[in-house]
Amino acid sequence: MSAKVLVVLTSHDTLGDTGKETGFYLPEVSHPVAVFDKAGLSVQYVSPKGGKAPMTGIDLNDPLNKAFLDNPEKVAQVENTLRPEQIDPAEYNAIFYAGGHGTMWDFPDNASLSRIATAIYERGGVVGAVCHGPAGLVNVKLSNGEYLVADKIVSCFTNEEEAAVELSQVVPFLLESKLIERGATVEKAPNFQAKVFASDRLVTGQNPASAMGVAERMVELLAQSTSVLSSTVSA
Repeated sequence: MSAKVLVVLTSHDTLGDTGKETGFYLPEVSHPVAVFDKAGLSVQYVSPKGGKAPMTGIDLNDPLNKAFLDNPEKVAQVENTLRPEQIDPAEYNAIFYAGGHGTMWDFPDNASLSRIATAIYERGGVVGAVCHGPAGLVNVKLSNGEYLVADKIVSCFTNEEEAAVELSQVVPFLLESKLIERGATVEKAPNFQAKVFASDRLVTGQNPASAMGVAERMVELLAQSTSVLSSTVSA
């Protein structure tokens, strides 16, 4: 049986008080899922509310986006996500938090998702997140009471990048600052350049350009920790 990855998508579709729509950012799903598919991993989706997850970043000039949206099975999966209470963490080898600004509102305080991540990690699984996806990590605690990110090196959408897209005053908190507050050290590249960091079995990426790299590193770690993968993907 292949290893199984749980991909977490936001259910939140409103960008603060701007009147603009938000959701998960498609390339931060289509690019990693292409890597997971190539490695033979099984992918399932969960969101805080279940059902159809709101999507942004629909650029059909991106071939991986187009391939994803042209696949009826994949579209059906993101339009029919599971609810957290439907998930048995013991069935999954890894969890991956996709980004998109919506995550900043509904990932941090979802205790059910946090429990799933803790269970997967403490069973020896891999936790990954990209861009704003690490919002799902800010309140995840291990069974010893410590934050998962404490004393780890992470990457995430930076304060400088948030300022560059003029949303510093819109998001409920600055992700980089919150992760530092939780005891993490943030490694970062210049704005919108790829940056991926693996700290133990926690793999994080800075922005959309980092999404594929996060998935590749997750596959490498899974291949090292389980015999169910027949091959690895080079970073």
